[in-house]
Amino acid sequence: MIIQSARHPLGSWKAVLRRAQQQQQFLLRTMATATTTTITNTSIPPPPPPSSKPKSGWVKSKKVKFHVIKSTVPGKPIRTAFAVYPRGHSARAINPEALKTFHAQQIKRLDKTGARTALFSKANPDAAKPGDVLQVTTNRGGEPFAGVCLSIRRAGVDTAILLRNQLTKIGVEMWYKVYSPTVTGIEIIWRRPKRARRARLTYMRKPKHDMGNVDHLVEAWRRTRNVFTSGKGAKAGQHLGRPGKHAKGKRGR
Repeated sequence: MIIQSARHPLGSWKAVLRRAQQQQQFLLRTMATATTTTITNTSIPPPPPPSSKPKSGWVKSKKVKFHVIKSTVPGKPIRTAFAVYPRGHSARAINPEALKTFHAQQIKRLDKTGARTALFSKANPDAAKPGDVLQVTTNRGGEPFAGVCLSIRRAGVDTAILLRNQLTKIGVEMWYKVYSPTVTGIEIIWRRPKRARRARLTYMRKPKHDMGNVDHLVEAWRRTRNVFTSGKGAKAGQHLGRPGKHAKGKRGR
């Protein structure tokens, strides 16, 4: 290429010199890479010795077993080309989920008896279900709130229930967290006679399916509880000022 370009007039000497510089730079690069590769190869440290404990979940075994096929000749099995390695440990067993562990710790701390967990557990046949009327008592003061359970949001320690009731002919909905320290009690007032086919009964917000006020169910539940409780009915009557035997004698006098 240099000889062919030299036959042209003097104006082509610039191209000749440019090509010569390019070839010189190419030779320098190749020489530099060759020297650097030899240096780096000599400076590679030896590999570290294999550790006894594997970093990953796979089990390292010294002897690898091969799949064997029985042959017609006794004592001479045929070894196939693929090896059979032992089953490794599960990644979930080695590294459990941190969020589930945290939820389990918080539930154990907030629900020591396990009554709240059993009240909303799917494995419990007597657990509260959507459509039942529940009453929640809090330590913030005021009367307990009772309403129809529209949905149960199961989210570990953040498990919550949505209750709906009518106050002064206005629909009111309240979210309550089951494991909250402010919630002192959750009671089942009335059970739905037939199991609901949905997990969220949002259709009960419509006037056609709305149960309305559930105070009459709460009053009936309180009456039955007072009847089956021994001694509380008489004490309540004396506290309210209802006339007893002694009161009738005083009035007769």
